[in-house]
Amino acid sequence: MKQRAHPPHAAWALLERDSEAPAPHNWALFLDVDGTLIEIAEAPDAVHVDDGISNLLARVSESLDGALALASGRSLEVLDRFFEPLLLPAAGLHGLERRSATGKVSRSDGSAALGPARQELERFVAGHPGTLLEDKSATLALHYRRAAGAEAAAREAMARVHAALGSGYRVQEGKMVLELKPHHPNKRTVVEDFMTEAPFRGRVPLFIGDDITDEDGFEAAQRAGGAAIVVGLEQGGGRTSAARYGLGGVPELHRWLEALCGCLEAR
Repeated sequence: MKQRAHPPHAAWALLERDSEAPAPHNWALFLDVDGTLIEIAEAPDAVHVDDGISNLLARVSESLDGALALASGRSLEVLDRFFEPLLLPAAGLHGLERRSATGKVSRSDGSAALGPARQELERFVAGHPGTLLEDKSATLALHYRRAAGAEAAAREAMARVHAALGSGYRVQEGKMVLELKPHHPNKRTVVEDFMTEAPFRGRVPLFIGDDITDEDGFEAAQRAGGAAIVVGLEQGGGRTSAARYGLGGVPELHRWLEALCGCLEAR
């Protein structure tokens, strides 16, 4: 799917009665986390999760008969800690971990293959103050948010370890982060897999995210006749998105989810 050359439409239109999009009560909702539900922080472990977001997600999930799933680069363990006591269907590590609506958890473990890459990236971080290696076991994320001047060197280091691993892996770009991960699964396959299972089966997917990592999810949802919302896309920032709809940022998404609850509960 080609990316849009013009700004996405305001996502509030999806909640209007005369919208051409499927009615909200028929949606299967997929939500990214960092930069979407919660603000991005200087370091992965420095994020703040609003106290009310778990209650809001629980309301939306109940109103959709459970057809709400998280799709994140975070691990399931971290997602559960963020939103406790809520345990939602979720895909962690871009789909390498997945918990179904019935609670069944499946994992793909490729951590051993990443041993040499892990060692080389640890050496890189030791020599470049401000960079950070986030070791997720099955994937490796190299952050340079605190060391923007190290971006070129970080890209070179990641290109070297990627070349050594071969075609089974890819470098997934994000907001000031490069993540080394297997080619599959990804957020496209996350949507496709959940849509084969109850309570998602027979519904229309709506994927909401903010980053390049979410584009696979956007395209999967729209190809299935659904919709996609990009959160916080900066105009003039040089990036376009496949998503047809947009919201200004995390606070606006929270307001949109509150309005969605109103629509669903009123029905």
